[in-house]
Amino acid sequence: MPPLGRVDDAPPAFRRAVESLRAPAVRSEIAVEDIPAPKRLAPHAVAMSATVRSDDEDAAFGRLIVLYDPEGTRDWPTPFRIVVWVSADLETEIAADPLLGQVAWSWLTEALEGRGTSHCGLSGTVTRATTEGFADKADQPVTTELELRASWSPDADELSADMEVWLDLLSAAAGLPPVDVADIAQRRGRAEG
Repeated sequence: MPPLGRVDDAPPAFRRAVESLRAPAVRSEIAVEDIPAPKRLAPHAVAMSATVRSDDEDAAFGRLIVLYDPEGTRDWPTPFRIVVWVSADLETEIAADPLLGQVAWSWLTEALEGRGTSHCGLSGTVTRATTEGFADKADQPVTTELELRASWSPDADELSADMEVWLDLLSAAAGLPPVDVADIAQRRGRAEG
């Protein structure tokens, strides 16, 4: 993972937070990179984007932004605010499921609980968008995209578990198996080869 930007002149709490984002291991299917942080949302911010590749295709995309307002001028429960966005294309059968929003939201809440993050002020949305082609694009297949946007305020400046939550969310949206579960299809292919 590349450096997360220049934070030399930031308060120590923000520097510690940025450093802790580098601690978690990132799955080989996920490429994370530093991107410019928004300048108007908080006095200090860092941002990154990620692309998840599965079966040689882009399976999900995401962004993570860490905002820090040491003066408490924002309406956040703590000086930090984490904002995540994840987007993934869905198969038609899955996209039609009326519980899709609840399932996608559970990916986040289960990751927060599983990683033991101490946070407050969780909020967010799940959006399902279907694209149909017409006229000259009538031959294009119908696609459905899922977008999950969420934010929460961590209770400390140690954000490695929050980073892991974002990585877990990206993995779930892309349909990757959990890290500790072997992919049977890949094993079967190796055994036959």
